[in-house]
Amino acid sequence: MTQAPAAPMAARRRHDREIVALAVPAFGALVAEPLFVMADSAIVGHLGTAQLAGLGVASALLMTAVGVFVFLAYATTAAVARRVGAGDLRAAIRQGMDGIWLALLIGAAVIAVALPTAPSLMELFGASHTAAPYATTYLRISAFGIPAMLVVLAATGVLRGLQDTKTPLYVAVGGFVANAVLNVVLVYGADLGIAGSAWGTVIAQCGMAAVYLFVVIRGARKHGASLRPDATGIRACAQAGAPLLVRTLSLRAILLIATAVAARLGDADMAAHQIILSLWSLLAFALDAIAIAGQAIIGRYLGADDAQGAREACRRMVQWGLVTGVVLGLLVIAARSLFLPLFSSDSGVQDAAVPALVMVALAQPICGIVFVLDGVLMGAGDGAYLAWAMLLTLAVFAPVALLVPLLGGGLTTLWGAMTLMMAMRMLTLWLRSRSGRWIVTGATR
Repeated sequence: MTQAPAAPMAARRRHDREIVALAVPAFGALVAEPLFVMADSAIVGHLGTAQLAGLGVASALLMTAVGVFVFLAYATTAAVARRVGAGDLRAAIRQGMDGIWLALLIGAAVIAVALPTAPSLMELFGASHTAAPYATTYLRISAFGIPAMLVVLAATGVLRGLQDTKTPLYVAVGGFVANAVLNVVLVYGADLGIAGSAWGTVIAQCGMAAVYLFVVIRGARKHGASLRPDATGIRACAQAGAPLLVRTLSLRAILLIATAVAARLGDADMAAHQIILSLWSLLAFALDAIAIAGQAIIGRYLGADDAQGAREACRRMVQWGLVTGVVLGLLVIAARSLFLPLFSSDSGVQDAAVPALVMVALAQPICGIVFVLDGVLMGAGDGAYLAWAMLLTLAVFAPVALLVPLLGGGLTTLWGAMTLMMAMRMLTLWLRSRSGRWIVTGATR
């Protein structure tokens, strides 16, 4: 009788080791990504206000253009992990190559759009007449690095699917260091100004893509996988990624609506919202790392026809997400008096931010569950459900958020609507996880 819990305890320890081994390096790689923009901002900022403003507009457009195609990483992770679970490494890497070829095709299309429309895009997004020329220069040069950025996304998905999150961490750190050095050399040493910053980023991104391609190609040769583009495989990758694209666009629409509403609440509330949104994004990295582990682990279990293992892993990861969310929420409350002065000395901004920060802290346990279940369903290849669930969440959030200024609500009320949005996501994801319909075993879904 006393030995009965041994097996469940051993299973939990095994899941814990897998989660930590994948999530910790993934967190490091995720944190390294925004450091590219921070390094560019720090270096370009010393050129002048107009240059920094131009960089701000151009980099926001660039990150949006790349961010909407994050499905290249997510869908590839799930598909590759399934084949790893099925024991077919050759097919796993072949699947990854299809994702990489799709990334190159999308990258070429984005370049074709970005180059001629750059000035119009700057005007559309409100760049001032002094900042617009710098923004246009930065965007046009940086556009040449978009295929490399998308290849990095797809190749990262390949390695995550192969249960390797350490290599993406090493590449991300190396890319950040190279980007910082190249920016200093080209901006100041070569006196290229903002163009030097753009070229430095392009070269760093191309270097990262080259390293990833070397790793994937070496694996392809080892296991006899073809490197040639396959129209059927590329089309299958695009079809698998389409629902995740809908999910991502819906989520970005939610964030844009929240920012638009905050702007209507006044300058102090808008400034406080920007601070809180930055913190919310930082907290998301920690939770997203567990979600990434979930994508890789769940895909592998389902590919190995181990439905019970997938259920147990899901259950354990939800526990991890909940506990992590509680810890992050407590940290936010404890550090709020230290955090806010780093961004603003304006007492009006700080007064607006404090109650909203408490709302963010209270929402973190919900966020922890949401991120984990999102990762689980991605790992299961359940993209269609994720798309419909996010569209439903957008439909609920939009009218609630738009009513905030009309009913005299403030920033705290807006972040209450954001918490409602996360609760809605949690409900839809929990119902799906409980139904078991996401559990489809085999090398393909």
